[in-house]
Amino acid sequence: MTAVLTPAVAARGIHKSYGSTRALRGVDVTLAPGRCLGLVGRNGAGKSTLVSILSGLQRPDEGEVTFDGEAAPPAGAVHAWRAKLATVHQHSMIVPELTVAENVFLGRLPRRRRRVDWRAVRTEAAAVLGEWGSGVDPARACRDLSVEQRQIVELARAVASGTKVLLLDEPTAALEREAVLRLFTRVRQLVDAGVAVLYISHHLEEVFDICDDVAVLRDGELVLTAPTAGLSTDGLVNAMVHGHVGGPTETELADQASRTAVEDLPVHVESADAAAGRPVLELRGLTAASEYGDLDGVSLTVAPGESVGVVGLISSGVVTLGRIAAGIESGDEGELLVGGAGLPGGDRAAALEAGVGYVPEDRRTAGYVGALSVAENMTMSITDRLSAGRLGVLGRRRMHEAAQPWADSLALVASSLAQQVADLSGGNQQKVTVARALARDPRLVVAITPTRGVDVVSKELLLQALRRAVDAGAGLLLATDELDDLGYCDRVLVLVRGRIVAEVPGGGRFDRTAMIAAIEGVASTIGSIGAGRGATSEEPGETP
Repeated sequence: MTAVLTPAVAARGIHKSYGSTRALRGVDVTLAPGRCLGLVGRNGAGKSTLVSILSGLQRPDEGEVTFDGEAAPPAGAVHAWRAKLATVHQHSMIVPELTVAENVFLGRLPRRRRRVDWRAVRTEAAAVLGEWGSGVDPARACRDLSVEQRQIVELARAVASGTKVLLLDEPTAALEREAVLRLFTRVRQLVDAGVAVLYISHHLEEVFDICDDVAVLRDGELVLTAPTAGLSTDGLVNAMVHGHVGGPTETELADQASRTAVEDLPVHVESADAAAGRPVLELRGLTAASEYGDLDGVSLTVAPGESVGVVGLISSGVVTLGRIAAGIESGDEGELLVGGAGLPGGDRAAALEAGVGYVPEDRRTAGYVGALSVAENMTMSITDRLSAGRLGVLGRRRMHEAAQPWADSLALVASSLAQQVADLSGGNQQKVTVARALARDPRLVVAITPTRGVDVVSKELLLQALRRAVDAGAGLLLATDELDDLGYCDRVLVLVRGRIVAEVPGGGRFDRTAMIAAIEGVASTIGSIGAGRGATSEEPGETP
């Protein structure tokens, strides 16, 4: 008879409420040694709450957590919980002022005769890092590391602690494709060594690639736990939305969620740009040196009612291009024109006045004000239109009336429009960010990685909202490193090392394999990107 292994972690009958909101309802989850469990669910399903309880940051209202069959430490007993498990968060928890070695052993530096043994710190850190061939110098300051290198340090910290339980919360959100593959190799090494891993992700293809099993949360309830080998992507999506495997596709679900509220949204009329036959955006010979990636002589145009995707690695300058077009930073050379008029570089106020809506690459730092309500954030760009009387009084009723159609069309999950945005899930925070960018009825929308860190249905809702603005006459510049974002684009520009190397049809009419290879710098594949299903016979743009 096969012996039954005691779970490394077991959460049984977990309930958690915040006021009238029931975040978790009787959830049962177990993590087994030597297996990787994926945790998925739509934004607001309860994933973050469950992870915070498993990490000891919150206490459940009901239920229990055990480690190897023994009761978990009291909530808030930080050191006791760290001895049980390690967590690698989506947003880096590295202390940038410290060295790599100091971060690896943060809070438990090796000591000798009651003093820190710095030689042991460096030697042991080098040994842990060397196991993965990371090439990260233990003496290097963490502020100088790349995103991937910082994540390696966090994983090394977990390994150095001897943890047998590892929680990975959206670990690939800021990683490029090759870095993701390297992460998967490291995670599989840990699983093969007997570590129990919980992998939280919105990228379902990653769940199928790395996880042995998957658990699905829906509205705070566990609706499915199953081996990934027996599931399909559509089945997993339907479990997330309906609570069972059968049902409509993710695109149909997004259509259903937004259809009833669309008629209440603002409607564009033919713009002066369209009437004059001029681009809403024109970049001429743009060159820039930026921490987000350099640009080298980039020129492009976006017409009224056109969606142009710019795709490439983050390091290739994709984010830089979007930030300059939105007036966040300036280039070193070149011109920026909106509606035929030149704009000063790095002047967001001037860009906003010119009619440029902006979805930033990092919602946490630039997308919303966490202490303000949903309604206040959604209408932040149109307060001048909502204010009444000579004193410019902004009434709550007018603000809520303006925000409600956006909340409905984006299927926002919130207790009310008065809820603070800081208390929403990440995907719902992104919905607020996109609504704010579109509320002013902009002539041009600049969206940088707008679907990062959101579930598949919310991703479709966000892209549909952007496309509706385009259909109504706005221009869209969509800067991204995610190919799935390009389905609504009319054409796609490929950015490699700061230069546009190809132009291909949008709508997914390109060879994905060739596109990925080109983005990664394989020059020989550039000419075949547009040879995918439904591709036109036009040649890609000239390679500089």
